[in-house]
Parts: sequence; C-alpha cells; structure tokens
Amino acid sequence: MKGWMVALAAAAALSLAPAQAKAGFCGVARYSCCDPCCQVQTHTVMKTVHCIEYEQQEFTCYKTCWERVCEDRVINCVKYVPEQRSREICYTVCKPVWETKTRCYTVCKPVWETKSREICYTVCKPVWETKTRCYTVCKPVWEDHSKEVCYTVCKPVWEERTRTYTVCKPVWETKSREVCYTVCKPVWEERTYTYNVSKPVWEDRTREITYYVRKPVTYTKTITVPSGHWETETYEVPGPVIRKTVREPGTWTYDPCSCRCCYCPGECHTECVQCPPRTCCRKHWVSECVEKQVCCTKYECEARTRTECYKVCHMTCEQRTGCYKVCKMVPEQRSRTVCYQVCHMVPEQRCCNYKVCKMVPEQHTRTVCWKTCRMVPEQRTCEYKVCHMVPEQRSRTVCYQVCHMVPEQRTCEYKVCHMVPEQHTRTVCYTVCKPVCYQKTIQVSKCVPKCVPYTVTRCVPKCVCKQVPVTVTTCCPAPCCDSGCESGSDCGCNN
Repeated sequence: MKGWMVALAAAAALSLAPAQAKAGFCGVARYSCCDPCCQVQTHTVMKTVHCIEYEQQEFTCYKTCWERVCEDRVINCVKYVPEQRSREICYTVCKPVWETKTRCYTVCKPVWETKSREICYTVCKPVWETKTRCYTVCKPVWEDHSKEVCYTVCKPVWEERTRTYTVCKPVWETKSREVCYTVCKPVWEERTYTYNVSKPVWEDRTREITYYVRKPVTYTKTITVPSGHWETETYEVPGPVIRKTVREPGTWTYDPCSCRCCYCPGECHTECVQCPPRTCCRKHWVSECVEKQVCCTKYECEARTRTECYKVCHMTCEQRTGCYKVCKMVPEQRSRTVCYQVCHMVPEQRCCNYKVCKMVPEQHTRTVCWKTCRMVPEQRTCEYKVCHMVPEQRSRTVCYQVCHMVPEQRTCEYKVCHMVPEQHTRTVCYTVCKPVCYQKTIQVSKCVPKCVPYTVTRCVPKCVCKQVPVTVTTCCPAPCCDSGCESGSDCGCNN
C-alpha cells in the first residue's frame, strides 16, 4: 500500500510542475541542459496472509445403554379353592284343590221349517234363420319362368415356397467363484449378581370369632286372598238387516197381432228386512276377597362365639447370589464357492416351407328359375244364420227355509280351583371359596446401565500463515536530455 501511495504522489507532482522548469529528481536538483522525467518500475513482493483451515479430529464419547437382565423372585400368592356346603331351607307351596260345581243355562235352539211358493219368470228363446250372400274372391295363378346367368368364381391355387432364417440358440456355461462373507458367532460370558429374597416366617395365633346362626320362628298371620265366581248373563242380539229384491204383481195384456194374452211383469224394488233377534249367553267373573289364616316362618339371628387359630406371616430378607449369561456376537470371516451359469447366444440357420395362395378367376353358368303370381277374380256363395230372441213365459216352484228359535234348558259342570298352602323342606348346596396361601417363583426383568464407547469426527478450525506473491509498481525520477550534451560537461548525463 505504501508503494502505491508514493507512486500516486509522484505522478501528481509531475502533473502540477510548469513546463519551463528544468529540474531533475522532482525539482530537488536543477540542471542547466536536461529536463527531469519519472521511470516506472514493477517488482513482486511476498506478502504474509493469515487464513483459516478446518482439520478433522476423532474423539471418543460414551453413551449409556440399558441392558435387560432377568432374575428369579419368589412371591406370595393366594388362590381360592371352592368348597361345597349344604343347608336346609323351608318354603311354602300352594297346592291346588279342585271343586266340582253344577249350573243351569238356557240355549236357544234353531228349528228350521221348509216352505214353497210358485214364481213366474220370462225366458227369451233363440230362433235361428238361415240367409245367403255372394262375394268375390281373388284366386292366385302361378307361372314358372327361367333364364341363364353367367358368374365368375375365384379358384384358390396353392404354391409352395422355402425361406431361410437365423435363430440365436442359448448355450449355458457353468462357472464358479469364491465369495467371502462374515458370520457373527455367539460367545457366552457368565456373570454373577446378588439379590435379596423375602423369606416367609409363619407364627400361630388365636382369636375369638363371633358368628350368627339363623333360628326359625313360626307365627300365624291373616291374609286376604282374592277369589270369586262365574255368573252367566243372558242378552238379546238383534238380527241383521238384509236387503231383499221384491217384484210388484204383473198384468196380462191381449196382443192382437198374435191373438193371445201376454204377461207383463211388475217393477222390481229393494226393501230392507230385519232378521229375527237371537239370545246369547256370556260369563263374567264376580270377584270377592276371602280372609285366611296362614302359618309363616321367620328367621332370627342368634350370636355365638368360637375360638379360631390362624397363622401370621412375617417376611425376612435373605441375600442370595445368582448367575446369568451374557451373549456377545464375534464376527468371523468365512468363504464359500458359488456356482453360476453364463448364457452365450450362438446363431443357427434354419429353413421353413410355407404356402402362398393365389386366386384364379373362372367363369361358370347356372339356370335361375322364378315364379310369377297373377290374381284371377272368382264368385263364391256362403250361408249364415241370424238369431232372433222370442220371449216365453215359464213358472217354477221355489223351496225356502224359515228359522224359529226354541229355548232349551241345559246343565253343565265346571271346576273351581282353591290354593291350599303346604310347607316343604329342601337341601340347598352352595359353594364357598376358601383362601389358600402358596408361593411361586417368577421371572422379573430389570434394566442395567452399561457404558458403550463410540467415535465422533468433527472439524476444528486452525489459523495458517501463507506467503502470497503481490506485484508492486514504483516511480523513480531520472534525468532526460532533449539535446546532446557536450562530452566532459557537468550536466550529469554521462554519469
């Protein structure tokens, strides 16, 4: 930087100097016959530069891994053993007692009576009349025609040809090579650990137990029992209303055309007629309450005392030593020979025959026959019948039945049930779960801390000094002569 500043200052001084000045070395020395000038020089200087470089370093760190270890532990357990017991239970059962009773009721018995009457009615009798009519029918007449028709048929002609083609045939070659692989071989290491076991110590003790006994006590109480009886009720149901068609009496009229009397029936009209009523019977229950004396049993609790022996368990700690195995996987190098196949494609020439079909046209002739239809009119006659309905008077006897309801007395028997209480006793079995203490050994797993080393690579910054080449340009003053100086003069040109 200092060199560049000196050069710039010298250039500024030269630009500001007057043209008439005759001086060298930037005005420091003055010559009589020479003008001063500036000479530029360039040179390379080695400069020290500080730079940061990163260097990779490996460090060993430790991490905690938890290893699961199983140990045996004895625990106290209680299991319940079912025990069968029995007891007597008294209960009351209502026993049904049936009583037979008799009652009288009236039934309306239908009595049917047959009657008859004469009914006149008119029947239309069909009378057939034959008539004739003429009609024209077109009758088809067929004529046969034929002609010769020429047509072309393409006949296939087969030609056999041969062609050659190349097929790549696979040829398999068996080779073998050695393959190295790593197998982790387990190595077992036996270790020892100490654990505490709680050992049970049983102590016999005695205590007083108060228990209650249920004692049956019999007493009598009055209850109200719902009862009743059936009663028969007679009621009358009106008969249904039916619609009946009734015809009015007809009249006889003299017909002068046929010289006879014709009967004209009267008009028909509809009437509503009610059928005779019927008597029905129904039962209804008449309820009543009856008081009865019932023997009941209740249970009263009575306190009793007994002495019972039981055991108390105290847990005592006992130290034991156990062994367990730790498996480590050790890598082991192995090799094996692997066989494989390589396929080479070998070209092979083959020939095949194929056929080519060519269609050759050929002329044929055939006879085509067809028919022509011509319609010829023809006269025909047909007979048909016409029906006329002629009224005719007839009569018939109709029988019908009339129902009369006749009352009739009947007797029936029915049963009435009374519930009589009765005492019974039965034995009931029940199950009681009895606790039983026992010990069992279980596998308890716990996690043991273990330090595992691992390597970490990180970049560390480092300051490095380097020599860098720098180009410096300087300006040095030098005398310049416009005209030649005499030899031996003191201007300094020849020095």
